Amino acid sequence: MIIVIMGAAGSGKSTVGRQLSEQLQWVFLDGDAVHPPENIAKMARGTLLNDEDRRPWLQALRTSIAEWTAGHTDAVLACSLLKQTYRDTVLGGYEPQVKLVYLQASRALLQVRLTTRTGHFAGVALLDSQLALLEEPADALVADASQSPDHLVQTIRNTWHL
Repeated sequence: MIIVIMGAAGSGKSTVGRQLSEQLQWVFLDGDAVHPPENIAKMARGTLLNDEDRRPWLQALRTSIAEWTAGHTDAVLACSLLKQTYRDTVLGGYEPQVKLVYLQASRALLQVRLTTRTGHFAGVALLDSQLALLEEPADALVADASQSPDHLVQTIRNTWHL
């Protein structure tokens, strides 16, 4: 099984994903780690990525899922995947092995988190563009990102009996 945790910057994807993977002793990949350096630099300047910028990132995520699937490896992937076309590119053809979790958050919550976090390239300057891109998934477990990571992890585990 592969659990993909998606949402806007600041929704808690990495925190929840890392905690879930540690509890389950599954592989964890933070999608931010596979962004090309040029993308990270753009986002650090507050510049929105375009679809061409995202193409190598989306392909790297899809490659990871393909490798996990081929190797029968359970994994957790944390990545934004804000648009349906991005989800189709990365996840298409891997159902039912892939389970999608959407961490739904208000603009106010995301703004507070992005304003106060340190050491990450995606800051509050990207918030409006992230929300403008967001197409909420119809086929995901929707979880309230304002809940604690412990609660969110337990919700995910309960949903799929993990």
